[in-house]
Amino acid sequence: MNHKPRTALSWVEISRSALRHNIRLFRELIGPRRKLMAVVKANAYGHGLAEISQLSLEGGADWLGVNSLEEGLRLRSLGIGAPVLVLGYVPLDGLEEAIAADLRLVVYNPETVDRLAEVVRRAGKDARLHIKLETGTNRQGVTDRQLLSFVRRIRKRPGLVVEGLTSHFANIEDTTNFEYPRRQLDIYKTAVAELAAGGISVPVKHMSCTAAAMLFPETYFNLVRVGIGLYGLWPSKETFLSCRLRKRRPPSLHPVLTWKARIAQIKTVPKGAFIGYGGTYRTTRRTALAIIPVGYYDGYGRGLSNASHVLIKGRRAGVIGRVAMDFLTADVTDIPGVGLEDEAVLIGRSGKEQITAAALAALAGTIAYEVVARINPEIPRLVV
Repeated sequence: MNHKPRTALSWVEISRSALRHNIRLFRELIGPRRKLMAVVKANAYGHGLAEISQLSLEGGADWLGVNSLEEGLRLRSLGIGAPVLVLGYVPLDGLEEAIAADLRLVVYNPETVDRLAEVVRRAGKDARLHIKLETGTNRQGVTDRQLLSFVRRIRKRPGLVVEGLTSHFANIEDTTNFEYPRRQLDIYKTAVAELAAGGISVPVKHMSCTAAAMLFPETYFNLVRVGIGLYGLWPSKETFLSCRLRKRRPPSLHPVLTWKARIAQIKTVPKGAFIGYGGTYRTTRRTALAIIPVGYYDGYGRGLSNASHVLIKGRRAGVIGRVAMDFLTADVTDIPGVGLEDEAVLIGRSGKEQITAAALAALAGTIAYEVVARINPEIPRLVV
């Protein structure tokens, strides 16, 4: 089936069936009684906030997780009424909008609590808050020593509801030694117990990410956050290896995203021709080139220059010369019949060949998260 849009130079195809498959896998892992949060921050890890949010809810997710107020407001503008938790920081001047839009907020600053008390008094509606407990990432959060006084500060203000307690693992993906995440989990469990001893019950408890969901059922509590795995991508090679070492069956994830572009020109250059800026590649034979209108502005990293491939007619074509702001060049000498506006697959399958986000990440010295999250949001996302 040809999903190429009529005028776009490049586009991203989102597989509805792959996304639903991945949601089913995590549902089976966590069981029917726990809630599942689809983390759709950063434009749904580059996959498209609007498209992925709606498809995730249709596929069985219960909550959505975003990073910013703007993302939360966008979901509400789309008519999405499901619980939305803003995982990142909301500026004090944005709290009124957040409460008006019925967004749940992660809090850890006393200034936020004090401003929220004023907001809910004027608005006449409650604010549902999730306290971020610092267990070892040392970013946002209150320490275990501060937690009880922070909760009491919230509870003494009318209209502020402590709905959740959350934390985040610092080193659960990039290791097969889980001493540190277990220490974080112990801190979290102790904090929950201390709150209970003080007569404080927190209804929603969540700490699990994709890697934790795959490896440690004891992290599930009653809400599980799934980010990278939702999109059919593994958090890391170490996570896959840890599944094997722990004798857990690795989930069969299906990548959700395919990134394609049109070929903008076919040309032939002689042996000894320099390609692109800086003359970093010189041909060793008469060479057929495909000029593809995708560059680092679109999210195809400059670090992939002279290193990666694209797929054309089911075959690999090396990216030669530097990736420019708006163009890259591929060697199609050994691929017969390539024509103007033929498809080039940047991430995804063509025939028996596949280029994964993880493979591009390895070439660029980064992680798959960054590869997909940096795909320009202005590029069309098409559900297929």
